[in-house]
Amino acid sequence: MEQDEDVIAELIADHRELGELFARFDQTPPGSEDRKRFVDALTIELVRHSVAQEHYLYPAVRKHLDGGHALADKALADYARIEHLLNELQRREALDEDFEYLVRRLRAELTVHVDEEENDLYLQVRSNVDAAVLQELGDKIRRSKKTAPTRPHLAAPDAQPAGKALAPGLELVGRVRDYLTGRHHS
Repeated sequence: MEQDEDVIAELIADHRELGELFARFDQTPPGSEDRKRFVDALTIELVRHSVAQEHYLYPAVRKHLDGGHALADKALADYARIEHLLNELQRREALDEDFEYLVRRLRAELTVHVDEEENDLYLQVRSNVDAAVLQELGDKIRRSKKTAPTRPHLAAPDAQPAGKALAPGLELVGRVRDYLTGRHHS
């Protein structure tokens, strides 16, 4: 990713990365451990992406767009459904009866959500938010990706309510990273 990409370009790049993970998932045999590893990678990327949007994009949506509060609230509700599916998938193994079904549901939810973001929300943001602000938000997202926690952190008492809503996702990322690094055996 170029260092001069704005927030919209950063987030669209995340969407493409998620699409690539799904494509690689599709290339693995059903029931294989590789499928579970791709779901773990999707989980990490999705939570990282949703937290970046929560902290940087949605405040701009609320501030700069007519009806921005409703748009941001809808996006957060979308992510709550996605997070529910991720939590269900984390409790499953690739050979479990409903694993493939849950992945299909996750993909369907994400497809609709990404389409709405790229073909509506992001266009509104680009039209209504100053280019310098979009650039600054892109810089913040890039910095946050570099310093994203690998372990769960308790929400501070003064954390925004939306941050509390995504706190289980941060714990999920910590558990997945523990699994991927082998720390879950300690």
